[in-house]
Amino acid sequence: MSNARNRARQLAMQALYQWQIAGGNIRDIEAQFLQEHANKRFDREMFRDLLHAVPSQTDKLDALITEVAGRDMDSIDLVERAILRLAVYELSERPDVPYRVVINEAIELSHNFGAEQSHRFINGILDKLAARLRAAEVRQHHSAS
Repeated sequence: MSNARNRARQLAMQALYQWQIAGGNIRDIEAQFLQEHANKRFDREMFRDLLHAVPSQTDKLDALITEVAGRDMDSIDLVERAILRLAVYELSERPDVPYRVVINEAIELSHNFGAEQSHRFINGILDKLAARLRAAEVRQHHSAS
C-alpha cells in the first residue's frame, strides 16, 4: 500500500483514539486533524472514510471483535481498540484492500502505538476475522502458497 494510505490509516487511528477518549463531534475532530496535518501528504479521502465509517458502525465492529476476542471491549486497551475497529471495518467493508494488507497495517500501527505485545493480540483477532469475513480470499491465498 502506498505511504499516503498508510499515513491516512495512522491519522484515522489517532483521530479515533481521540474520539474514544474525549467523545466529541467527528466533524470537529476531522477538521482539527486536517488543519494540523495540512502540509502532510496522505490519502484524505481514505482518512475521511475511516474516520466517519468506524464510529457509525461501532456496534457491529465491536460485536465481531468481542466474539473472537472472548472479552468485553471495555477490557481492551483504547489504542488496540482503535486499531481493531479500523482494521475490522476494512476487512468487512473495504474488499478493495487485500486482507493481508489490512492485517499488516494494523500490526504496524500496534508496533508504533500499542503496548509491547499488542501486535500478537491484534494479529490473532484479525486472522480469525479474516478467515470468516474474507473466506474466499484467505483460501485463495493459502492455496497459492
